[in-house]
Amino acid sequence: MTVINIFGILKDESIENGMNMNKIILLALFAVIVACVAADGNVVDLKPDTFDSVVDGSKSVFVKFYAPWCGHCKKMAPDYEIIADTFAGSKQVVVAKVNCDDHKELCSKHGVNGYPTLKMYAKSTTAKDYNGGRSIDEIITFINGAAGTNVRVKKAASNVIDLDDSNFEKIALDEDKHVLVEFYAPWCGHCKKLAPDYEVLANTFANDKDVEITKVDCDAHKDLCSKYGISGFPTLKWFPKNNKEGEKYEQGREVDTFISFINKNAGTLRVKGGRLLATAGRIEKLDEIAAKFVDATAAVKKELIVAAKKIVDTLTAEVKDQGKLYVKIMENIEKASDYATKEVARVTKILAGSVPAKKLDDFSKKLNVLDAFSKKE
Repeated sequence: MTVINIFGILKDESIENGMNMNKIILLALFAVIVACVAADGNVVDLKPDTFDSVVDGSKSVFVKFYAPWCGHCKKMAPDYEIIADTFAGSKQVVVAKVNCDDHKELCSKHGVNGYPTLKMYAKSTTAKDYNGGRSIDEIITFINGAAGTNVRVKKAASNVIDLDDSNFEKIALDEDKHVLVEFYAPWCGHCKKLAPDYEVLANTFANDKDVEITKVDCDAHKDLCSKYGISGFPTLKWFPKNNKEGEKYEQGREVDTFISFINKNAGTLRVKGGRLLATAGRIEKLDEIAAKFVDATAAVKKELIVAAKKIVDTLTAEVKDQGKLYVKIMENIEKASDYATKEVARVTKILAGSVPAKKLDDFSKKLNVLDAFSKKE
């Protein structure tokens, strides 16, 4: 049986028991996904058996009582994570939440009858309702006042580029880039609703240097928006490399729909969050050789390596390095039959940790190519 620890690290037991590499890859990727999903940022998830130990009067606790189906709760969630990140280093303040669908009695005990309900336990087990504005700055200002702290908001760096008259032409009209532009107004409700997902979209393509996710404030730059015929908000326009007149984006505004559109029109291979699709880095002709290589005799392996090198010689510069990776894997398997299995475990362990964006793509592609050498059931 394969043993996977919480960090997604494959133990050697799977290798020793001869489990085929395809299963190892699937389990390894599953472990990485579980590790990511289990992470809940810096918001403390309170339950009946932990509430009193956290809200014990020794520190100030700001609590959001919510329901998973509540639209206002969903809208608030990304900002609430930023608020929790802001106070993450504080010994005086805890930012927490309670799922009232799962813990109805706890929410009832604390007088919750609508969602989200926000309460401040300022070094006390008795709450004070928060009825102020729900922007990040307003809530942080309130918490600072109630807790006697002076913490500044900690906002993650944005990958959405702000465009104006000074840089629109340089970025949006750059013929070497595919550019999505959101023309918005700060007061627009639909724009505010789109904002968190638009940040996710920008983060997803942050490692694709020829794709830019951008926005224009039409209150601040009326002439620029008028030039592009903007009469409602948000209006999204796609400026691909081959059409700098701009094309109106009229598909859905869900993150996955945006990603599918950009992948199709820019030739990218992203999934939500920035990881690569399983097809990234794969080359069909070399996949065919890899499939034969797995069970080939030593003599045939040598012939297949020669055949692979000939294919690599015909590849464009853009994919030649990926072709060379196939050959390198073949040569390593020729020296050690268990190389691919061990390399899958090693790369999966690396991907489960903190990896720079460029290296993340390289390792993801390597894992994809290694899968071409697995035995398919």
